[in-house]
Amino acid sequence: MTQSSSASPELRRTLGVGDAVMIGLGSMIGAGIFAALAPAARAAGTGLLLGLAVAAVVAYCNATSSARLAALYPASGGTYVYGRERLGPFWGYLAGWSFVVGKTASCAAMALTVGAYVWPEQAHAVAVAAVVALTAVNYGGVQKSAWLTRAIVAVVLAVLACVVVVCLGSGQSDAGRLDIGTSDGIGGVLQAAGLLFFAFAGYARIATLGEEVRDPARTIPRAIPVALGIALVVYACVAVAVLSVLGSEGLGQASAPLADAVRAAGVPGLAPVVRVGAAVAALGSLLALILGVSRTTLAMARDRHLPGALAAVHPRFQVPHRAELAVGTVVAVLAATVDVRGAIGFSSFGVLAYYAVANASAWTLGSPAARVVPAVGLLGCVVLAFSLPEVSVAVGAGVLAVGVAAYGVRRWVAGRAGARGR
Repeated sequence: MTQSSSASPELRRTLGVGDAVMIGLGSMIGAGIFAALAPAARAAGTGLLLGLAVAAVVAYCNATSSARLAALYPASGGTYVYGRERLGPFWGYLAGWSFVVGKTASCAAMALTVGAYVWPEQAHAVAVAAVVALTAVNYGGVQKSAWLTRAIVAVVLAVLACVVVVCLGSGQSDAGRLDIGTSDGIGGVLQAAGLLFFAFAGYARIATLGEEVRDPARTIPRAIPVALGIALVVYACVAVAVLSVLGSEGLGQASAPLADAVRAAGVPGLAPVVRVGAAVAALGSLLALILGVSRTTLAMARDRHLPGALAAVHPRFQVPHRAELAVGTVVAVLAATVDVRGAIGFSSFGVLAYYAVANASAWTLGSPAARVVPAVGLLGCVVLAFSLPEVSVAVGAGVLAVGVAAYGVRRWVAGRAGARGR
């Protein structure tokens, strides 16, 4: 398969298992846990927990495939690299395109979420400040990013634990509200699974940082399932606790599900703490997103799918500093000028396309028996992608089509230049 043509220096391997797990948790246990349960409940009704189970199965398959591939290809870029090496340059490019474009919009949306929680009247200004601050942290080295992520994860887990204890320990908790059914049909369950999958799909961040992990063949396959397992337990506990108080109908109508749940449980004084937890969680998601997008940008720049200057590595901090600055600048401009929180449904479609390429890549690795998990993961990604709301599917497909067109134009221009050179 095609190898990267870049001669740019590699990044420094400083992350251990604990660091990698924390970065994965910072990506997964982000603002999504504070917001994703409501739209998922609207989609699935009483089938919310069933939707969470479906999302967990697909996530497990994707995580297993990503871990196997990351052990073989411990370089920055994640599925962009795996697709390129196992399926060919086009499929790697398609995965990288969907990740970079979709997640850049997600970065801006997450920054605006921070602003909306911290200072709603100045959400854009706070969002830009958050992007600048976290870009500076990332610029100082991935170890500093890992330390900050540890602190963020600790705060968020403490807040979520309070929510679970308050809800389950209140007199308003009723196990009868946990009845698992399919009141809105299998389509609603699948749509909820797609929404929930997107919320905790951040274990890919561990793989995109593969070039900065010590002993990657051992560390990454251990870190990914551990991070995913913890995140799934947290999501399940929070979902059960909130459902037991609000029920599926009340949860579906909630504008701030966790804050509404603690109010309904009789502890309204905890609602401001939940808002602080949501703001901190959004910061954690933004930090991990900028890390992931900049590393995929680095990998694509090495292969000249993006400007080659972005492949530079800082000689002191050993980070892709130009890629980080470019990503930070684009995200800051978006956060300052437009509100993209309601217009990033295509990110869900894009991330499922990204993992579909990961599973297809893993399918090429081993015996027929070893292909069962990636086959289930690939099928799950396709089904969930097309179970999303129609607007998300249409916009997501459109974004992928633009990427395919750009790839075709680039190949055509390169072919013409080669012909003239001969």
